[in-house]
Amino acid sequence: MIPGAARKFASENATGILAMIAAMAAFVGNDTCIKLIGDRLPLGELITLRSAIATLYLLAFGVAFGGLALPARAPWPLMRWRLVGEFFATLFFLSGLVALPIADATALTQFTPLAITAAAAVFLKEHVGWRRWAATGIGLAGILLITRPGTAAFSPAAVLVLLAVCFIVLRDLATRLITDDVSTLALVAMSTFTGIFSGLVLLPFESWIWPDAATLLLLLAAAGFLCFAFAFTVIGMRHGDVGLVSPFRYSVIVFAILSGWVFWGDLPDAGQMTGIFLLAAAGLYTFHRERLLTRIR
Repeated sequence: MIPGAARKFASENATGILAMIAAMAAFVGNDTCIKLIGDRLPLGELITLRSAIATLYLLAFGVAFGGLALPARAPWPLMRWRLVGEFFATLFFLSGLVALPIADATALTQFTPLAITAAAAVFLKEHVGWRRWAATGIGLAGILLITRPGTAAFSPAAVLVLLAVCFIVLRDLATRLITDDVSTLALVAMSTFTGIFSGLVLLPFESWIWPDAATLLLLLAAAGFLCFAFAFTVIGMRHGDVGLVSPFRYSVIVFAILSGWVFWGDLPDAGQMTGIFLLAAAGLYTFHRERLLTRIR
């Protein structure tokens, strides 16, 4: 590689890595705001308002810069499955998040890449070798260490987060099959709009209240963090080598642990830290193995 091209490649990688780290920090910023609001508003109202504000942000961006239009032959069956996954993933994850320490909830979602690998093998008939199946098993062991089923420390809210992971897998597998002529902005706007209905489904079981000024500011911040997270994720995946940039998604665990410590004084114990390490290591190995197999192909 010539020096100029090498410098450009290194610069692209640095941009991608920094954008991915910024995206993970923004996701934790959104989750932190949600947890801070969790005892101030009914859950359905919280989800609806956060999603509605985020949708308005994205629509304003789309009107200003374009990117919301759908192709004439949009793959609606796949997009509907994606929205089903988004609907339930939003409902279950935020339900679990408000009840769990933020580090635990965030760590559990890091099983998603491993679950996607397993689901792609089962439903899309992609070849998955024994090494990646072993990594998935190690990830499951990490989940057991984090959730500790059968002990007094077990929280049923962890089941909600794991259900969310199942629907995130559905969403991401459908996204993988959607052609590139459907813009990222359009897909994200449809996701946040679907989140409105994830909250409205709880309306018959709740009594909504008018948010005070502090709560409204947190909602505005949560929606802003969510939009920035999606935007930085796209920037990260479009710059540099995907195999190099993607592992930096696991920086989200560091941000979540810091958030839990600063705002709630929560820190994972030794067993949970071991589980988090196993999940991250298994996920990183899966990224490495898929990158290697892509090169071989």
